[in-house]
Amino acid sequence: MTSKSQTTSEQKNRLWVISELYYPEETSTGYYLTRIAEGLTDKFDVKVISGQPNYSARGTIAPKREEHKGVEIFRVAGTRLDKNVVVFRLINMVTLSTSVFWNAIRRFAAGDRVLVVTNPPTMPFIVALASLFRGASYTLLIHDNYPEILIAAKKMRQRSFAARSIAYFNRWLYKYAAKIIVVGRDMEELVERKTEGLDIPIVTIPNWAELESVSPEEKQYNPLLAELGIGDKFVFLYAGNMGHPNDLESIVDCAEKLLWDKQIHFVFLGTGVKRRWLTEQVKSRLLSNVTVLEPRPRSEQQVFLNACDVAFVSLVNKMHGVSMPSRTYNILAAGKPIVALTEENSEIARVITEEQVGWSIRPGDPEGLLKTIEVAVDKCHEWKSMGERARMAAETKYSLKTALEKYRNAL
Repeated sequence: MTSKSQTTSEQKNRLWVISELYYPEETSTGYYLTRIAEGLTDKFDVKVISGQPNYSARGTIAPKREEHKGVEIFRVAGTRLDKNVVVFRLINMVTLSTSVFWNAIRRFAAGDRVLVVTNPPTMPFIVALASLFRGASYTLLIHDNYPEILIAAKKMRQRSFAARSIAYFNRWLYKYAAKIIVVGRDMEELVERKTEGLDIPIVTIPNWAELESVSPEEKQYNPLLAELGIGDKFVFLYAGNMGHPNDLESIVDCAEKLLWDKQIHFVFLGTGVKRRWLTEQVKSRLLSNVTVLEPRPRSEQQVFLNACDVAFVSLVNKMHGVSMPSRTYNILAAGKPIVALTEENSEIARVITEEQVGWSIRPGDPEGLLKTIEVAVDKCHEWKSMGERARMAAETKYSLKTALEKYRNAL
């Protein structure tokens, strides 16, 4: 006799979510893809193919197959070498992609729907091949645009053979996609140019604020500020990835120019390839107004996102349309004004302007950033109202509920 739950499952369309990172991984991509998959179980029979944890949950050996919150998870084999070493990262990428491909070939069926994210960059191509071979339709979720992010990070020249090759293969990837989802309006504009003539539907679905775990908190009660002894200062916080696409250089140069002002303090919290450079600069320049902290788990965001008056979001030049830092939304949830180093009309700049929650300045301009910080401090009496508008925007525009409804419609 068939149970009611089995019947319901059989009546739903099957949706495969493919991501290198998934529960129990809480690093950005893992967090977002986990919540998307779990949130769509009301409409789809959701299954996941992912790798073993290799970021925030590195060292954890998760079951090869399990069901969690209504989602059936298949975790495939792959090397888990130190991702901060380029060669090791490439090896991880190749081994994981190979495992995902053979598992997809084995498990996909005609009529299945597939959602695949662009991290790592080889993953969408592997999944597209498997989908086409098995008669499934795939939707591409773009978190980072390639090769543009490599060009912005100065790891690839714009007119190089490698860049042109990636662009060529991207056209193939886009051509056979059922739909493309991007996380910012500037990204949608870029992808529209890249897909010109292909007539592929493109949908913008922003990531969301973690409203259930991040909320505004009075500065005087913050334990991290008390521990650092800077609760009486104007604190500017950079929390997140310290990678090639992030303009830390302008913030450090600005901090050096503000050494004379004992009321302003900068806190950096996170990890990435620029972290070592950052700590060396703080030491060599004797930046007593800068504190660099180790990364903290997602569960501690309530503390560290409230350990400031104003938060930074920072990208280098040529990142317009390439990526949208997801931490922006949790800064809004914490009710903090934002100073963004970003190009004009980027998604971050649009959010700041639309919600009136801060200031944006072009990357690579320490003098401009200095003037912006001085203006921000002069208007400290407006921080509270900016914070209230930030929280309101998070609740009304950038919630998980809003995002999931858009994913249901898109898929």
